[in-house]
Amino acid sequence: MAPDLFVAVSSMIFSRSINRRVFKRLLIPIAFTALDHSPLLCEGLAKGGQMQNRYAGDIGDYVKLALIRAIASDLSLGVAWYLFPDENHNSDGRHVSYLDQPERWRHLDPDLFDTLKATVREQRTVAALEASGALPGALYSREPITTDAIPAGERCDFRHQWFGRTTDQLRGCDLVFADPDNGLVDDHPRRRRDRKFGKQLPISEALSLAHGRQAVIYHHNTRYPGRHDLEVEWWRSQLGDGTIAVRANAYSCRTFFIVNPSEAVKDRTAQFCERWSGHRVRLTA
Repeated sequence: MAPDLFVAVSSMIFSRSINRRVFKRLLIPIAFTALDHSPLLCEGLAKGGQMQNRYAGDIGDYVKLALIRAIASDLSLGVAWYLFPDENHNSDGRHVSYLDQPERWRHLDPDLFDTLKATVREQRTVAALEASGALPGALYSREPITTDAIPAGERCDFRHQWFGRTTDQLRGCDLVFADPDNGLVDDHPRRRRDRKFGKQLPISEALSLAHGRQAVIYHHNTRYPGRHDLEVEWWRSQLGDGTIAVRANAYSCRTFFIVNPSEAVKDRTAQFCERWSGHRVRLTA
């Protein structure tokens, strides 16, 4: 497909200027087949459809990308972005002031810090992050989870097919990083009808991604009864024996669950948390 067609397809998808059935049966397969071969459509979606690019390069990205870089040095890495359409009604993603404090933050990962600073300044998109080489050699699954034009009753089937394509793309990876906007949720069927389910990662998908290999699962901590300590322990129990958690509370409370970690990854994670300990990062193992 020519570049202009990539952008045209993405623009039509998000503007809803096409019939729902045409969207579902024709444009989705064409666009997402192309995604297997090039990040160009991802960039077109970023421009025409406005994915959640406002997070790119924020403090959350710095912590999570630094963590992945620290533990994945000798592993084949796959990234499932869980791209969701932009929600410009709120101010999420504004936490980039750390880039103006290099004396405090840059020494933690100088190359990554400089890369993210350039990304925020020049082109703040997920596609730009991929192209920057922030995660050298990574394989990306970048198909967006766009369900606005899909009837609520058909969203469960759409998600099942979307996840199947994602796992197929990352099948050969030793380590998978899953990066949903909001993080983990239970598997209640009603969730799959919700338009915003694309921001969440049900426990069944997390376990599937981690089956037979290591995985890092992003979770944005919630108002869980009993507070965050109990929430983290609950999800560790659901993700399986041996799961460790990296708690990162700078600006906002996040947890990175590492499922099936090898001894080498455990050691690297502990070293990472020690290095970042002055920035509200700690290990729960």
